Amino acid sequence: MPTLLHFLGLRVVVFLNDHRPAHVHVLGNGMEAVFNLACPDGPPQLRENYGFPQTALSKIASALTTELNLLCAKWRLIHGNY
Repeated sequence: MPTLLHFLGLRVVVFLNDHRPAHVHVLGNGMEAVFNLACPDGPPQLRENYGFPQTALSKIASALTTELNLLCAKWRLIHGNY
């Protein structure tokens, strides 16, 4: 699973054998959240949350929005079309 981004002590990853729509898994501190990227225009939308408090989810969504172009480009390199 390639790590696409690090921030706030978290890793943003894409699984190599994953499915559409374009999405990322945010991992850290024993927690995981999955965000659909809504490529190419966003904004990322929370799909699943396993343990992150709402304040952290807001910060994660903001960081993913800031890096949306990069994340969508990397998803496309790994999986093809969004």
